[in-house]
Amino acid sequence: MQTTIDFKELDEILQKYRYDSSNIIAILQDTQSRYRYLPKEAFTYLSAKLKISPARIYSVATFYENFSLEPKGKYVIRICDGTACHVRKSIPILEKLRKELGLSEAKVTTDDLMFTVETVSCLGACGLAPVLVVNEKVFPAMTPDKASELIVKLKEEN
Repeated sequence: MQTTIDFKELDEILQKYRYDSSNIIAILQDTQSRYRYLPKEAFTYLSAKLKISPARIYSVATFYENFSLEPKGKYVIRICDGTACHVRKSIPILEKLRKELGLSEAKVTTDDLMFTVETVSCLGACGLAPVLVVNEKVFPAMTPDKASELIVKLKEEN
């Protein structure tokens, strides 16, 4: 997938942080917020404007797990597979979502960029296990059937 970078938008982000390279994390966060990932084309542009190497930007982007170099879907679904969720059967939920969305361990985002399904080690909601989060919204006591219903509902919203 080719993303078209709007350099005016990047300039607005850079202006917000006064073209100060010490704000690289915030700049990358805003960039990712705009594109739902960090396009490689942005690295060269940010490098020139901030007067730092693309390698330095890349090292920051790959150090923090929250940054993604691959496009993510409009709905990022994170399924907890920590101990509490795992023993309460989070894996069948993951398998159901992958099957319904045509995803796998290797392919985590749908072709239409509507859904990304990821596993995480902990969502910090063990008492609500099994848990999944869609973007920032927590869905407790999840089951495979509830997950299917959630996918239908999210598709209807679009």
